[in-house]
Amino acid sequence: MIFCYASPGAMDEYNRFVDWDKMDVTVQSQDAKELTCTEFQELKQLARQGYWAKNHSLRAKVYHKLISNIPCRTVTPDANVYRDIVVKIVGKRSSSSLPLPEFVDNSLVPTYCLNAEGIGAVRKIILCIANQFPDISFCPALPSVIALLLHYSKDEAECFEQVCRILACNDPSKRLIDQTFLAFESSCMTFGDLVNKYCQAAHKLMVAVSEDVLEVYSDWQRWLFGELPMVYIARVFDVFLVEGYKVLYRVALALLKFFHKVRAGQPMESDSIQQDIRAFVRDIAKSVSPERLLEKAFAIRLFSRKEIQLLQMANEKALQQKGITVKQKRQNVHLAVHAENFKSEIVSVKEMRDIWSWIPERFALCQPLLLFTTLEHGCSLSRFYSHSEGHEPTLLLIKTTAREVCGAYLSTDWSERRRGGSKLSFFGTGECFVFRLQPEVERYEWVIIKHPELAATGSEPENHASPAPSTLSSGSVPSDPSDRLSPFLSARHFNLPSKTASMFMAGSSECIIIGGGDGQALYLDADLNHGRTSHCNTFNNQPLCSESFQISVLEVWGFRDTMNG
Repeated sequence: MIFCYASPGAMDEYNRFVDWDKMDVTVQSQDAKELTCTEFQELKQLARQGYWAKNHSLRAKVYHKLISNIPCRTVTPDANVYRDIVVKIVGKRSSSSLPLPEFVDNSLVPTYCLNAEGIGAVRKIILCIANQFPDISFCPALPSVIALLLHYSKDEAECFEQVCRILACNDPSKRLIDQTFLAFESSCMTFGDLVNKYCQAAHKLMVAVSEDVLEVYSDWQRWLFGELPMVYIARVFDVFLVEGYKVLYRVALALLKFFHKVRAGQPMESDSIQQDIRAFVRDIAKSVSPERLLEKAFAIRLFSRKEIQLLQMANEKALQQKGITVKQKRQNVHLAVHAENFKSEIVSVKEMRDIWSWIPERFALCQPLLLFTTLEHGCSLSRFYSHSEGHEPTLLLIKTTAREVCGAYLSTDWSERRRGGSKLSFFGTGECFVFRLQPEVERYEWVIIKHPELAATGSEPENHASPAPSTLSSGSVPSDPSDRLSPFLSARHFNLPSKTASMFMAGSSECIIIGGGDGQALYLDADLNHGRTSHCNTFNNQPLCSESFQISVLEVWGFRDTMNG
């Protein structure tokens, strides 16, 4: 239960660090004086509605209560620790000259309408946290969180204690703030994956105007904890403390959607899309209110927290396999498809780069590796399997005799087809998609992504270890089942209305099928000579080319890890 009451004089308790001349006092009406709440769902609704946003002291008390309820490590530094160490650490140096620790990575230190004492206090608290949390290696959001919480703290020591509780959270299901480069970088990749799924128009723009899309998406936390004005980040923080990390993804996706909507068709304001987005977020008050931003964020029908956690774990594992655990210069994703050594009889370099922009981020740094082509290996399904097996994921490209081009991204090793014995059975995950490139470009993803109402998320796999196929390896599938995560978007995580919603891929000695239910997105015969395409329930696609077609060339591409040779 949460009960908070703001007494008439309470505002004076929480104004030590605030420059009220810079604050928009109109948003500080004193209408809500108390909060009594026993149910999580009720608290969630009140947070989203901004119930305590218009009363400075009530928000302070709610923050204190929510943060005090965070489960923490047994020994978590408190206000007394701060009072003991601050003089030793800061000494007589001027606050403004204090050097920041490397883990904040020269990130913006927002002032958020703080007065001079408050601005200095941010640096002092960061240094004391660095002293008490030696394991923190990368935490660019920290200055913003401290600056915000100073508004709702009676003194520096109280703010220090609240931030320490957030950092020391030990509930494995409650992710709050990234504190290592591995966690931060995997969150950037996860955000990129979510943009690819939920903001396709914006993603297309990023791919068109940016040399390195992941570099743009790696700014996502900076948009929130740095560029977003005080009144906006405070509203985001209200909900974040109640609902957790997923809220941050939602708001960042909403920011990108608004950026694309407001800037669509306009010339770029600078020569960098990164700078343009930062400027848009800084000046967001010109176009979008805090209420509208949150409304948009919660209208996005995002994957469950469980699925996002699995995706994040998959991205972390991919980074660890590549040896990327500390900050380093990022490889340019565009360079994964090199013009000088890429040769396909079906797609151009530009078309392959477009396809590469659709694949999950954990494979985006891999280079395309030609595994099979009918021109070299002949029109044989058995040779197709022998060259494709042992690779996960794979990309199937088809050119018809009518010069139409279509294909599929396939998440799972073709060897999985043997699990059904001699019977044709479907396998794969919801990361599979089908597409056409000629005569026009169109991608069709798993129907559940755009229509989550078709399935309720199952509660099944709390245990991530699973004998199911891994979607993590860019080379051979690991032989040790204990090394496998339950795959992101595995159909068994969802209560699907029928099996036709998850007919991703199937193969036998007679045919290959991609997508099923009331038709097949792709059907290829045993000679890899003839095929059919139609609407299917799994991808809710239109026919990918002429409904009955003859294959001119078929290629299968794998993903070669450039960092591990």
